[in-house]
Amino acid sequence: MTDERTPQENPLGTPGHGESDAGGSGYDGWGYDGWDYASSGYGGSGPAVPEAETTSAPLSPTAPPVAPAPARRGPGWGGVGALVVLGMVLSSGATLGGVVVYDQFLDPTPEVSSQPGTTVDARPAAAITGEAPNWAAVAEQVSPSTVAIKVATDAGTSQGTGVILDEQGSILTNNHVVAGARKLEVTTSDGLGYSASVVGADPTTDLAVIRLDSPPDGLQPATFADSSTVEVGQPVMALGTPLGLENTVTTGIISALDRPVTAAGEEGDGSTATYTSALQTDAAINPGNSGGPLVDAAGQVIGINSAIAAIPNASGQAGSIGLGFAIPASTATMIAAQLQEDGTADHAFVGVTSTDGTASGDQVTYSGAEVVSIEPGSPAADSALRKGDLIIAVDSTPVGGAAALTGVVRGLQIDSTHSLEVVREGSVQSIEITLGVRPS
Repeated sequence: MTDERTPQENPLGTPGHGESDAGGSGYDGWGYDGWDYASSGYGGSGPAVPEAETTSAPLSPTAPPVAPAPARRGPGWGGVGALVVLGMVLSSGATLGGVVVYDQFLDPTPEVSSQPGTTVDARPAAAITGEAPNWAAVAEQVSPSTVAIKVATDAGTSQGTGVILDEQGSILTNNHVVAGARKLEVTTSDGLGYSASVVGADPTTDLAVIRLDSPPDGLQPATFADSSTVEVGQPVMALGTPLGLENTVTTGIISALDRPVTAAGEEGDGSTATYTSALQTDAAINPGNSGGPLVDAAGQVIGINSAIAAIPNASGQAGSIGLGFAIPASTATMIAAQLQEDGTADHAFVGVTSTDGTASGDQVTYSGAEVVSIEPGSPAADSALRKGDLIIAVDSTPVGGAAALTGVVRGLQIDSTHSLEVVREGSVQSIEITLGVRPS
C-alpha cells in the first residue's frame, strides 16, 4: 500500500500490482476494448499503467471492457484489474481489456452552498425513495454550476466539462482535460465565454482545478455530498458536454461502488498513473463528459465523471454502453482543497508492495492484495502487517487485488486510522494502521 514509483511497487508491465501503482499490459492504437476517458478529442495512445497499492476492487471477471469518459485530447483510462491501454487508461477486472483514449478533437430543488463540501461537512447523498426524482428541477438547479471547457494544446483543441467550486471562479475538472493546455476557455450555462488558467493539477487522482481570469458576478457553486453515503441503485444524473454538445444531461442509477479504475497517465512510465475507487453508473457518459458532475436526486454532486467502459467499433471510436465511472466526491473535494491552496496534492501512503493474490481460510478462498514487501519506516512497518498477508478489505471496503488497494488508499485522508482485514495462515484478522504521506 505504498505509492506510485516508490520502492514497493512493481515495474511497469509486470503481472503484480504494488500499493503505489498498478501494472498491466499496454496497447497502442485504436480498436481495443477497455477504459476510455470521457473528454472529447481523440488522443494518442499511451503506456501501460504501473501497479498501484490503492486501487479499488477489480470488476467481475465476466464484466465487459471499460473505457474512461472522454474529455480531452489526452490519454484514456486503463481497465480495472488486468489489461491497460492507450493514453490514460483505466484498468478494470482481470478480464477487462485495455483502455482507448477518448479525447476527440472538436473545433427536489437542491440548496446551493458557496463552497464545495468536504468528507466531514458534506451532506449525505439523497436516499432512495419510492418517488421518481424531479429531474427537470435538478437540471435547472445544477446546470448553472456546470461549465464547458475548451482546451487548446499543441495538438489541436478538445473539450471537457467542469464544476464550479466557488464564487471566485474556481472550477474542478479532470487533469486529463487540461493537461498540456496552452489556452483555456470556459463557457457557462448562459453561453458566455471566459478565459481561465490552471491553478493546480494532480495526475495521480486525475483531478485539476482551474480558475476564471475575470470571474463574473453571480457564479453558482455546486453543492457536494458525502460520497460514502451513496447507495447502489439510487438515481443519478450526469451533466456535461458530450461530443461538444453543451448543457447535456443524462440519467441512470448507481450500478456499483468501489470499482478499481487505473490509468497509465501521460508520461507513459507509470510516474503519473491514476488509481481510483470509483462509482459506477449506467447514466450515459461520452467523450466531453470528463470533469463534469454526477449528481443525486437532490442535485448534490456525488462524483466527477471521468471514464467509461467501451467496446470500440471498427473505426476505433467508442461510446457509452452503460458502464461509466466517476471519482467519488469525497476524494475530489479533498484533492481540490489542496490544489486550491498551493497547486499540489499529497496522498495517503501505507508502505507495501503488493500483488494480486488468493488465500484459503474457513473453507473459502479469498482474493485480495498480497503483501510482497514492507518498506522500512513506513506506516506498514509500524503496524502488525507481515509479508505474505493477503489484504481483503480496508474498513468496510472490499479489496479484490493490488490495484483495488491503491485506489482505496488514495481516496483516504493522510494521518487517518483504518482497519485492514487480512488473511494470515488460514484465518481472517483485523490490523489497525495509520496512513502516512506518500513520498514524492
